[in-house]
Amino acid sequence: MNEKTKLLEIIAGKNRGLLASEADRVRVLSAIEQLEDHNPTPNPLEAKDLLSGNWRLLYTTSRGILGLDRVPLLQLGQTYQCIRAAEARLYNIAEIVGVPFFEGIVSVAARFEPVSVRRVNVKFERYIIGLQRFIGYQSPEQFIEELEAGKKWVSLDVSLENRESQGWLEITYLDEDLRIGRGNQGSVFVLAKEKFN
Repeated sequence: MNEKTKLLEIIAGKNRGLLASEADRVRVLSAIEQLEDHNPTPNPLEAKDLLSGNWRLLYTTSRGILGLDRVPLLQLGQTYQCIRAAEARLYNIAEIVGVPFFEGIVSVAARFEPVSVRRVNVKFERYIIGLQRFIGYQSPEQFIEELEAGKKWVSLDVSLENRESQGWLEITYLDEDLRIGRGNQGSVFVLAKEKFN
């Protein structure tokens, strides 16, 4: 079994990390490190075609993302990071599900600046939280198009441009359909490339 298959098998059934025990987290981190040692794209920021696209979160240790699941009666739905490498932009989108008619969305729009062949500094620009039905949310692709067009929603839509909302992200593994990243708060992220209709 190759390292990639091993990692995917270990994270299967862990609900993006929500169901991972401490022993699971150790096994996942070990499998991630083994896969990172065989990164087929050592300069991921130069591989814009591979990097660009819509990535669905498979696993993370990020307390910020996993914490979205702790709201009573609501659960963390699909979570995406959509990268537009040519524009140096990224969009984090978390769908919140659970109670009918109260499905929500939590999104952050950011700009990034490469600081090495693997690392980018990220500056968060806009934070949006609202009910999917009130903002007309249908898909990450449609939502991003409206964001890029400058649409404002009746929701919590906050500009972060004048705040020190920054971080960094290092891409430690990248191939045609899998990406691994590490963030400034010690979090790891495993994502799969998705195509939206």
